[in-house]
Amino acid sequence: MTSKTELNAKEILDYFKVNQKKMISFLERLVVHESPSGNHDSQVKILKLIGGELKKLGFHVMYFPGKQTGGHLYARPQNRFKDKPLQLIVGHCDTVWEMDTLSTMPIREKNGRMTGPGIYDMKAGLTQLVFSLKAIKELGLSISLEPIIIINSDEEIGSRESTQTISRIAKITKRAFVLEPPLGLDGKLKTARKGVGRFTITVKGKAAHAGLDPEKGINAIVELSNVVQQLYAMNDFENGITVNVGMIQGGISANVVAPESKAVIDVRVLNQADGDKITEQIYALRPSMPDVELYIDGGIGRPPLERTERNRLLWQLAKTKGALLGLKLEEGIAGGGSDGNTTSMYTATLDGLGTTGDGAHAVHEFIFLNELPVRTALLTLLLLAKAINSN
Repeated sequence: MTSKTELNAKEILDYFKVNQKKMISFLERLVVHESPSGNHDSQVKILKLIGGELKKLGFHVMYFPGKQTGGHLYARPQNRFKDKPLQLIVGHCDTVWEMDTLSTMPIREKNGRMTGPGIYDMKAGLTQLVFSLKAIKELGLSISLEPIIIINSDEEIGSRESTQTISRIAKITKRAFVLEPPLGLDGKLKTARKGVGRFTITVKGKAAHAGLDPEKGINAIVELSNVVQQLYAMNDFENGITVNVGMIQGGISANVVAPESKAVIDVRVLNQADGDKITEQIYALRPSMPDVELYIDGGIGRPPLERTERNRLLWQLAKTKGALLGLKLEEGIAGGGSDGNTTSMYTATLDGLGTTGDGAHAVHEFIFLNELPVRTALLTLLLLAKAINSN
């Protein structure tokens, strides 16, 4: 005899299979609306498009304009039950692709795959969100946690303007689901993410003519080379600590002893303790040459998404719900950060709930079309699940 939970799972999956063409059509609309992080007007347009769909589904939608970005969208049910606990759904509409990328990277369907700029990261996830809420409404399904939605337009550039809103809402919710794409071709959910930091080190030396009196100068580039070696020694790949000097600049002319040089450093860590440790080590750097000054700025901007107890409970819930859909879900660690790093500080978080594919930030970006209904069904089952932990 089929249990009620299993029956619901099958009905939900069948709904998305029946509506798959509509989902693909909507996804195409999102991809056609190219939306690079730095293009304000394109961000406003796509946020309005998504907001319009949410309004049709009975959501109250608010737009928060950005000072340097397209801002972000906040949505909650129009008819809200204030005694119900809340769950947060987080997505982003910005992509790393410049305008008119479609001319060289068009939308195509071939061999069960669909390509296009931003389709995998993460316009498929936004499509899942809209159709998951449609299914809940049209199938008359009961939901025990009110869905609160935040879609930002600055995730790919660090969510500088939207993090405050995400943090504030995450603090009052029972859990957060992040619509980033899953990991790898087998679609692993992201149960851990590295924390991400950025530091800038500026070295001040003293200029002098390189031919007439070089001994009167202090070469800031030479000092920076010593600093770089110390930074490189901080790498601990076995424990997931990476310190990368990604950009260097310095000097004013080949015939002048360089009076200033600068390095920009990317730091990745698996846990907050390592982040604190590396931050302390970087700020403890001292010049090896006399009369040189070091100026250090920066820190860990996105803390790690760690496998906390409450996050593990949410992962176990996903495995259980996935099994009802025939999914044998696996988990993985992502080297990059997302807004899930932020929500995890305040509430149970599960990341990577988008559609399986590959090529985030790469020219071969694609999703598997047959995975779109299945992963949307998984998201729906998670949204319908009762709270399993408290914050």
